[in-house]
Amino acid sequence: MPHRAPEPTAESSALLTAELVVDMASPVTPAISPDGRLVAYGVVANSGRDGRPHSSLWVAATDGNAAPRRLTDGTARDAAPKWAPDSALLFFTSDREERGTAQLQRILLDGSEDDSAKAESLPLTRWRGGICDHYPLADGRTVALLAEDEPTAEDERREAEGDDAKVWGRHLPVTRLRLLDLATGVVRTMDGLGDRHVVEVAQRPDGGPLAVLSWATPELDPGVTTAGLHLVAPGTGAVRDLGPVGVEARSPVWWRHDGTWHLAHLAVPRGHLVGAPAVLDMVPPATDPTGPTVEQRNLTAGMSVCPTELVQVSDGPPLALFADGLDTALYRLDPQSLRFHRLSCATGTLAGLTASRSGETLAVLASTAYEPRNVHAGPTGGPLVRLSDTSPELRTIRWGVQERLSYRASDGLQLDGLLILPVGRARDDGPFPLVTLVHGGPYFRSADEFALTVVDCGQWLATAGYAVFLPNPRGGSGHGHEFAAAVAGAVGGDEWTDILAGIDLLVAEGVADPERLGISGWSHGGFMAAWAIGRTERFKAAVMGAGITDWGMQAGTGDDGILDAALGGSTGWNGPGPHLHDRNSPISYVSRIRTPVLILHGEQDTNVPLGQALHFHRALRHFGVEHEFIVYPREGHGLHERAHQLDALRRIRAWYDRRL
Repeated sequence: MPHRAPEPTAESSALLTAELVVDMASPVTPAISPDGRLVAYGVVANSGRDGRPHSSLWVAATDGNAAPRRLTDGTARDAAPKWAPDSALLFFTSDREERGTAQLQRILLDGSEDDSAKAESLPLTRWRGGICDHYPLADGRTVALLAEDEPTAEDERREAEGDDAKVWGRHLPVTRLRLLDLATGVVRTMDGLGDRHVVEVAQRPDGGPLAVLSWATPELDPGVTTAGLHLVAPGTGAVRDLGPVGVEARSPVWWRHDGTWHLAHLAVPRGHLVGAPAVLDMVPPATDPTGPTVEQRNLTAGMSVCPTELVQVSDGPPLALFADGLDTALYRLDPQSLRFHRLSCATGTLAGLTASRSGETLAVLASTAYEPRNVHAGPTGGPLVRLSDTSPELRTIRWGVQERLSYRASDGLQLDGLLILPVGRARDDGPFPLVTLVHGGPYFRSADEFALTVVDCGQWLATAGYAVFLPNPRGGSGHGHEFAAAVAGAVGGDEWTDILAGIDLLVAEGVADPERLGISGWSHGGFMAAWAIGRTERFKAAVMGAGITDWGMQAGTGDDGILDAALGGSTGWNGPGPHLHDRNSPISYVSRIRTPVLILHGEQDTNVPLGQALHFHRALRHFGVEHEFIVYPREGHGLHERAHQLDALRRIRAWYDRRL
């Protein structure tokens, strides 16, 4: 059903410009103090003089009784706020000392409500190469750091000589676990992990060992498939390996029941390379394990929702967020049944969950159809209060009505998605030109939230008179593991017919004009756009952003090669073929394409390398297909520079204006 779009607060609604979209400030990484009184968070914006994102830190009372206070001035990249155990100190990383190199800083909060821009931050490290992440420990005297090795004399000699040759396999620096003594400033490296690449740390709440999550290599392929957990004693540095823990493991958390400590984490279950993550739980042995692994139990097996975040709560059972269709639910683990029980469900998106030490108070980033993400806080079982308001200028904008869709796939499977109507129009005013906007991943989703970026540009198109369809086909989040894993080795199959069923429904209902259909997407959504125009001539225009066109090449050159091989179905080194990935690749069907295509790609993209777009461009040129190929210098898998974001927004809308 549709949400009623709010009326603008101004007497006359303002025009949504590309500048408003790009310069919108967004809160990130909320961190609640252990005592539950305050929430620190970052605010990221693009409107800096250098045209790149910058960030500042803010703090707010969780009860909402005082206005948020700004802690840093936003002239540097201040990020990753985390509290000391006594809630009096706030640690964060900042590159204010040297642009592009983050160091650990801290601010003492005196509890006053004066302008906290007066608060002075104290630099705690001068680690050459910078600090990647940090974790204040329970003793209040130590901070665990994740940092690369400092340059050696040989490194400095090579740099002075201009020798920048990269030795593959050693071209990415290993991030190691180190402990900072706050009293002396001495940094000690935990050598027992060898050359393992450390990605996350969680200390047992009683001040016991550190649970350390690591990869065999800093490279995503094969790093994410080689994740392991270790216990590290902060005093002695002794290490105990707990074995492999599943693909794309993250978020280790401790909890205790009946005197026994458990260690849980998120990961795709063993035996699978793609699909929804599960909450996996183990009981670390009290002594060195006799076998190579520790038994893990899947605590979310059979659930029709998908865990997205897992949060430690003192020594009690953890809290978790679950993608639940178009919405997000808060769950708590029941220690008796070892199953998660739902506490509440929120329309749209919740993210960045953070809880007080007791677990009685939480903070989160929340977004609904017409409300951008903002920090909300309150009791775990009660209503949450909005604390931040980072983009008040958006309230002067008139938005297109956003509807929740529920429909069935061709095989009867229940699906959901969203429809955004053109601004100021109702269904009865149709049919409209329709742009289908496919999400990336494929393990992602279009939730019933406010989304306004270069990638999620539904409302940007709605203000120009387009209806926008945001489908949630198979392969995405929110409907359990089997739904998410259905596309393994079969991309472009059921997920394409799922999308097509939604388009056909909107045409049949008189919402979409069948002669004015477009399709867009970024990353996996870009793949789907390229795939769609090779299956049908129904689309009059398409936009492929950073899309995969050749799964065999993607498996061999992309950051997530081994995972992409699981999606595409095979690799080029599986013999002379024919290969399944060729059958699943848009490049194989370019001779059928008649739809004009706008191709957008970052020149430095390593996730989906530029060669994917170049390959498609040359094939389209060979067959005389109308297209434009735009490459953005210095950009990776997304667009970060302000000028590039503005250019992409304007190009996308102009592309459809000329053809739809």
